[in-house]
Amino acid sequence: MSRPRIVIVGAGFAGYRAARVLSRLTRHKADITLLNPTDYFLYLPLLPQVAAGILEPRRVTVSLTGTLPDVRLVLGEADAVDLDGHTVRYTGPEGDGGTLPFDRLILAAGSVNKLLPIPGVAEHAHGFRGLPEALYLRDHVTRQMELAAAADDPASCAERCTFVVVGAGYTGTEVAAQGKLFTDSQIRRRPLRAGMRPRWLLLDVAERVLPELDENLSRTADRVLRQRGVEVRMGTSVKEATHRGVLLTDGEFVDTRTLVWCVGVRPDPLAESLELPLEKGRLLVDPYLQVPGRPGLFAAGDAAAVPDLEKPGAYTPMTAQHAWRQGKAVAHNVAASLGLGERRAYRHRELGFVVDLGGVKAAANPLGVPLSGVAAGAVTRGYHLAAMPGNRVRVAADWLLDAVLPRQAVQLGLVRSWSVPLDTASPEVARVPGGPEKARAGNPGPAGGPRAGEGAEPADAIQDADAGKHAEPPGPVKEPDLIQDADAAKHAEPPGPVKEPDLIQDADAAKHAEPPGPVKEPDRVQDADVDADADVDVDVDADADAAKHAEPPGPVKQPDLIQAPEHTPGASSDAPAVHKHRPRDPSALAPPEPGPPASSEGDS
Repeated sequence: MSRPRIVIVGAGFAGYRAARVLSRLTRHKADITLLNPTDYFLYLPLLPQVAAGILEPRRVTVSLTGTLPDVRLVLGEADAVDLDGHTVRYTGPEGDGGTLPFDRLILAAGSVNKLLPIPGVAEHAHGFRGLPEALYLRDHVTRQMELAAAADDPASCAERCTFVVVGAGYTGTEVAAQGKLFTDSQIRRRPLRAGMRPRWLLLDVAERVLPELDENLSRTADRVLRQRGVEVRMGTSVKEATHRGVLLTDGEFVDTRTLVWCVGVRPDPLAESLELPLEKGRLLVDPYLQVPGRPGLFAAGDAAAVPDLEKPGAYTPMTAQHAWRQGKAVAHNVAASLGLGERRAYRHRELGFVVDLGGVKAAANPLGVPLSGVAAGAVTRGYHLAAMPGNRVRVAADWLLDAVLPRQAVQLGLVRSWSVPLDTASPEVARVPGGPEKARAGNPGPAGGPRAGEGAEPADAIQDADAGKHAEPPGPVKEPDLIQDADAAKHAEPPGPVKEPDLIQDADAAKHAEPPGPVKEPDRVQDADVDADADVDVDVDADADAAKHAEPPGPVKQPDLIQAPEHTPGASSDAPAVHKHRPRDPSALAPPEPGPPASSEGDS
């Protein structure tokens, strides 16, 4: 008799814990498969410390194959679930698809960034849900501080060292607190213009910081942020975002190049695609974390609306604490459905909360005892070390090094702005040019690469100024090789409705070529030094006489002789073509740096 097949979708707090507990409970009596886009479990509470340069990225990741030896890992993202056919269809990291059959299915797909219908936010803001977003923010903040220190224009310096964080919950509060310390440490080594300091704004429509937590924690966090110099503006949010800054709901326009979106999360769209009863996008389950009417379907974590037995009529909030404990409960209930043990209802009593505010400051209330200052900082870090399923020694070592050594503020340049869009169903995975992208509800973005026209726009307020230089083509269109074999290069034709004669032909063809249209026949004999001042070197494959006598049609006097096979989508028609050979002046291909934005004043 074949062993039952258990498939777990997602390796967040709930999915990872369920896989680990199930492998212990079943003891090789079931085949456990874990479907996840990455090969690691991400300890999300420490992600702000990665963005602030305290922890190295791998410190907050735990290897799935290294800690789950009896679980089969399949890299991919779930696209659809056939509940009647008992299969999960997924897309792998290289675009290849597959199907996983199951007898028991645990949906623990987690959550994604919550979007609001605010103009410009989806285009100009970045979230903070995955490791790629943290790495991007770390590089971006470092770059803006370096450019601000070198800026001659006071307005440009001010906008580059201004950072806006929207959302004063767990994530937003910790990002603002850690970010202010990070930028302050940079200006100690490289000061800004006289009288200027990094400016951090924390916005939220709520009445207080950390509105979901105890008021004592809220007051402690608010006091620490204000003492550190963070502008805490409650009852205020973003009305519109542009590439030059943000317009606030109180009428003030803030010139900035950084907008971090931490307004909350929404359940993964996979739950909605099942067409089962939902509660605000979360799959309704019973106290045993099983979907009513579907004996083999379970859900846990942010994707599940779990009844709160301590508060009748309510559902457990979307927190890491609940997801971690629900993962254990769902594992026991799945094993019980296979005849291994007994079912248990999910019941959880809150033991307190901790909020790391950077340095030795924190806010905590373990077992209901409010703490602040150094004591709260010690409790907070001790809690994180105990809760992490791995890397404890490495994390403690990084904390020790940060206490005695200055932080390394350098740009790695590993994550570009367009590869971490706000509107994505996979915040844990950075986009790659032409790579697969899930097409789910709420994620209508392009398949890969920057959004259409992104390469032609001025530097985004939230993106680095060099984003235009590195624009990649969107969609599934494969970027052709710019360096082809000699024969292909001779016959390459530029795109467009007007047929362009081959610029590189054999010597005999070049002598007899005639330009189309009303263009007058060019002189056969020209100055031998016609190319002496050209911006592009003559191709080694081109005949010398052909290069001298080739003349393009139309009103352009002298275009580049060697063009790229295709133009970058979204690029202006006046932009210079991409060449096979590097131009003599490398800055000729760089997009112009946008000038300092006109300052806008308003009522604060």
